Amino acid sequence: MSDSANPDTVPGIPDFSASLAALRESDRDRYLACLLAPPEKQGQLAALYAFHAEIARVRDVVREPLPGEIRLQWWRDALEDTTGAKADGNPLAEALLHTIRAAHLPIGVLLDMIDARVFDLYDDPMESRSALEGYAGETASALIQLACLILDPETARSSADAAGHAGVAQTIAGLLMLAPIHRQRGQVYFPADLIAATGLDRASFLSAEDRAAVTRAVQALAGLGREHLGKARAVSQSISRQNRPAFAGVALAEKVFKRAETSGADIFEHSIVPPQWRRQWWMWRAAQSGRW
Repeated sequence: MSDSANPDTVPGIPDFSASLAALRESDRDRYLACLLAPPEKQGQLAALYAFHAEIARVRDVVREPLPGEIRLQWWRDALEDTTGAKADGNPLAEALLHTIRAAHLPIGVLLDMIDARVFDLYDDPMESRSALEGYAGETASALIQLACLILDPETARSSADAAGHAGVAQTIAGLLMLAPIHRQRGQVYFPADLIAATGLDRASFLSAEDRAAVTRAVQALAGLGREHLGKARAVSQSISRQNRPAFAGVALAEKVFKRAETSGADIFEHSIVPPQWRRQWWMWRAAQSGRW
């Protein structure tokens, strides 16, 4: 990060180094997205993305839902405390609150993001395609749109449609990449109506004994992701050059869909996560060209 975003040289700017460090460890792709943004925007983006990474990884650090609920409630309390006292001593929360004020981010959207993450704490299957789209809308899509408010607030509204569909595509790509972990935990993010259409239920899907049926389910989910990616691309001309870094992560989606479609049921046993260096190249190219 350049000196223009250094808290020692700009009065009133918090130390974003903790946010960047946390993000580098927990979400390397969005860490790179920060570095693709102008230096003066990197700190605020890091604060937003680090918050998202913290609530997204709650299931990774707790064994039971209740401690996870408590962690999420802490973030709700920190956001709703107008005095800022709740966040004192927590550098990630302090940086987020500063970013909310500086970029005029709507707290309600962040609270909805927290609420959506409660689903992660339990093993209930995603009820339907529309439920998955709603989950993605309140998490990845909202995150893209909030990033646009930081990067180029003047044109952020015009990016809303693209952000909505791009976030669903990005979420589905992420779920496909995390399929081995989710199966090990007994989590089912594949929509129940999609699974049923292939002749499976939750138990038979997780057992993956009918590999042909599981392959059809994987291909159907990837197809849903492609559908939303196509819709996002159709309105991508509305995205300003300044807001391109907010969409950089979407560059991974099509490659992941292709790998998932080829792997089918094997995604439960073999990772389809592209190498880091490839992901970095795809994201850099997308941020430069606006094409993903």
